[in-house]
This record gives sequence, structure tokens and C-alpha cells, in this order.
Amino acid sequence: MGKLAVRALRAVLVVVLAGTVFVQALMVWALATDPEDGALPLTPLRVITILGMASVQVALVCVWRLVTMVRRGTVFSHAAFRYVDGVIGAIVAAALVWFAVTVINAPGQRDDPGVTVIMGGVGVAILGVALIVLLLRMLLAQAVARDVEAAQMQAELDEVI
Repeated sequence: MGKLAVRALRAVLVVVLAGTVFVQALMVWALATDPEDGALPLTPLRVITILGMASVQVALVCVWRLVTMVRRGTVFSHAAFRYVDGVIGAIVAAALVWFAVTVINAPGQRDDPGVTVIMGGVGVAILGVALIVLLLRMLLAQAVARDVEAAQMQAELDEVI
């Protein structure tokens, strides 16, 4: 992975992390100062937003660590699995948060249930992303196993020579 690509990715990660922290701060401030005047229950939505931003932050930190491992050439190791698992967990948490938003929004959509169905579909799509990352984790496991096997074969070859 080139230095420019790593720097660009890290810049994006920093901007997104700063954005999520800003949104969390606004939601905490709104919880403390703004009464519920809207038709939807605002307090649960604000709490859900805070939790959703936390799941994004976990994924960002894990991706940062994986990028660091890629730059060092250590991504094909068992240590990478903890960060990939963190990304998968964060995506599943984001899907659960989205389903909670869908449930809270559903009573207001009784006249037009299509919105709730679409929101449910988005939640399923988020879970699909988690499954894609799980598939990539399986590919990483195969690559790590092949890397270990190659190292063993190289050690045996070194003994023979």
C-alpha cells in the first residue's frame, strides 16, 4: 500500500472520527438542554445516535490499526483478527442501532409502511456488509495459514541447504 494511499485513508479516518465526536457532543448537549417537543420520541433517538456514532468510532480505530499493520507488513498475522473482529462487531452494532431507529420510527409510518420496509432493508444491507467483512476475514485466515506454512517450508529448506 503506497504512502499516499495510507495518508489519504488516515486523513479520511481522522475527518470522520472528528465528525462522529462532534455529532456525539451535539447529542449529549441536546439531551441535557432541549426538551422533547417533536412528534417522535427524541430522547431515544439521541441516545441511539450516540451509540451509533460509537460503533462507527470503533470501526475507525480498528481500520486505523489494520492500516498500520499493512504499512509494517504484519497484517498477515493472528493479531489482525482482533481488529477485523472489531470491525465486524461494529458493523453488526450499527445494524442493530439502525433496526432500533426503524422500530422507533415505525409507529409514525402506519399510513405508509413502505418507509419502514425500506428502513428494514437498509438494516439488512448493513448486516450484508458485516457478512462481506466476515468473508474477508476468512480470506485473511487462509492467507495467514499459507504464510505460516511458507515460513515453515522456508525454515526446512534453510536447514537442508
